[in-house]
Amino acid sequence: MLLIYSPTRTNRLEYILQLTLSEILGVTWELTADREKYLSFPGPKLAYAPDPLPGGLFIEASGLLFEQNIIPQDLKVNYKHDLPVIFTSENPSSALPFDPFAAAFYMVTRYEEYFSHHTDRYGRFLVTDSIASKGKFLDRPIVHEWLQKLALCLKKNFPVVEMKPRSYRYVPTIDIDHAYAYCYRPLVRTLGGIGRSLAHGHFQDLIQRIKVLSGRYPDPYSNYTYLRGVHDPLGHRVLYFILFADYGGSDNNIPVTHDAFHRLLRELDRDGSVGIHPSFSSNKHPDRLESEYSGLCQVLGRDVTLSRQHFLKISIPKTYQHLIHLGIKEDFSMGYASHSGFRAGLAIPFPFFDLSKNEIGPLTIHPVTVMDVTLKDYLRLSTEKSLEKIESMITTIKSVNGEFVSLWHNESLGETGRWKGWRRVYEEMVRMASS
Repeated sequence: MLLIYSPTRTNRLEYILQLTLSEILGVTWELTADREKYLSFPGPKLAYAPDPLPGGLFIEASGLLFEQNIIPQDLKVNYKHDLPVIFTSENPSSALPFDPFAAAFYMVTRYEEYFSHHTDRYGRFLVTDSIASKGKFLDRPIVHEWLQKLALCLKKNFPVVEMKPRSYRYVPTIDIDHAYAYCYRPLVRTLGGIGRSLAHGHFQDLIQRIKVLSGRYPDPYSNYTYLRGVHDPLGHRVLYFILFADYGGSDNNIPVTHDAFHRLLRELDRDGSVGIHPSFSSNKHPDRLESEYSGLCQVLGRDVTLSRQHFLKISIPKTYQHLIHLGIKEDFSMGYASHSGFRAGLAIPFPFFDLSKNEIGPLTIHPVTVMDVTLKDYLRLSTEKSLEKIESMITTIKSVNGEFVSLWHNESLGETGRWKGWRRVYEEMVRMASS
């Protein structure tokens, strides 16, 4: 057991010690503010304070974890032996040249996003404003790397300290923004689609629509049997995030009242697990979110506990506060649409810490590392380059015993149009992630 001394106990400090030491390193520890208890303790001990204490290790505390307010941090990224670090320390007595606990807390709570004033056209936090992008470590699970340095230090000084790291895990997830490309859509929308195809000269799309509606060709978005064939032999339980919203704007699934849609949702929930994919408009209208949620729960006959934001739009902390209010327990939105990588510097699930309340919220956040749309539309990678990128990310996540969450869409598996050839990418990704 590792005894940790800190002159001040706060929710922030206890949260990050639990996450870093217990969840990531697998170290048993105890926190004390009793100076005499620390000094007389004969076993492994660490002083996390402004100044060192006799015996044990010392890490200079930057002060972030002792604060109660949310204050803009003027941070610079420094490199210590090729490792980018923040909250650096110049104290020669400190076991590390930076504060790993403050640095980890800053990243996982998305501290910088509380001060976000610039957004993209969808109202999302700009990746270019993140310290990970500025410091060129977005592709690295940096919190794990910082803790590896701490682990080496602990092992060197206290060989008796046991560490039990977690195991690697793969979680396949599918977003269903459009359950079907042509089937089960209202007549007026079908006629509108035909008109657009004629007006823009998209005759191939028109022919395909006619073949599907006449029953001669499967709907290109109906890839649910295919997904079962890929994942069932490997024992995967796929998570499906459903856009259960009225038609309008960026939300244009088939009618949520359609019996065929309801049958599909119950089938997916039987074979995997269905979560809510809140509509884009619900970000500004929480009442719509509640309506969508209650409607999906009614169809499934159970409470829904999983979610992922449409367009990966997160406004911290409001988005998570709204989800908690609904009863959501796990969210899978922590990633960037425009870039692959580690938005929170982590490759494992972690509890949401609400800085506005200085407390842990009853919500687990699952980082998303890679998305099909990111690779093809934002990064403009070929299928071969996409596979190289995916393999690199999976290898990195396995190296830190993390959780690889893949984000794909049912429509990108249809082997038609601009997504032709991407089934092979998906199958290779699943193979690499599962091996």
